[in-house]
Amino acid sequence: MKLTATTFITIDGVYQAPGGPDEDRSDGFPHGGWAYPYDDKDFGAFMDGIFGQVDAFLLGRKTYDIFAAYWPKVTDPDNPIAGRLNSLPKYVPSSTLTSPEWAETRVLTGDLREEVTALKAQPGRELQVHGSGRLVGSLLTLGLVDTLHLLTFPVVLGTGKRLFPESALPSAFGLASSRPTSTGVVINTYARTGEPTYGDFGAED
Repeated sequence: MKLTATTFITIDGVYQAPGGPDEDRSDGFPHGGWAYPYDDKDFGAFMDGIFGQVDAFLLGRKTYDIFAAYWPKVTDPDNPIAGRLNSLPKYVPSSTLTSPEWAETRVLTGDLREEVTALKAQPGRELQVHGSGRLVGSLLTLGLVDTLHLLTFPVVLGTGKRLFPESALPSAFGLASSRPTSTGVVINTYARTGEPTYGDFGAED
């Protein structure tokens, strides 16, 4: 399976608590819910399309807890997101989650690189990560992200958790697609192409 990560960030790279004020108040973060004003049909259509390609989910512990508190209550058979989240395998790297109640959940307790590499070796289309900024940062550090859907919202917050750690593995990505929504969110899809290449503009003089 290909590992894809879908992440909401601000212009200044913050991923913390896009969905609501109480989603993640750690470090006194006061801006929770910053993505809400930008919801529109373009955004919804993109997310429906993403969930149409998934065969399994890989979720960070915080995102898993947020999802597990909401999505099992959504029982509409025509909801493409709820249907897949509630029925497909969900893998959660965690040393503290011991008795998950959400169906089809498996806790990963081993080495992250080994566990995720084994999942990617299974047959299927996409192993998808949603939210889970800290986990995405770790996966970028390990060079395990194949495709990155980066949804950049037209807002600057100044404080909050940033997506890209300094430890991220130097990687080159190709721009597979780019589209704006009616509210100004820019949806860029990047496919990893390997290592960065370097040059020197001064050498051309």
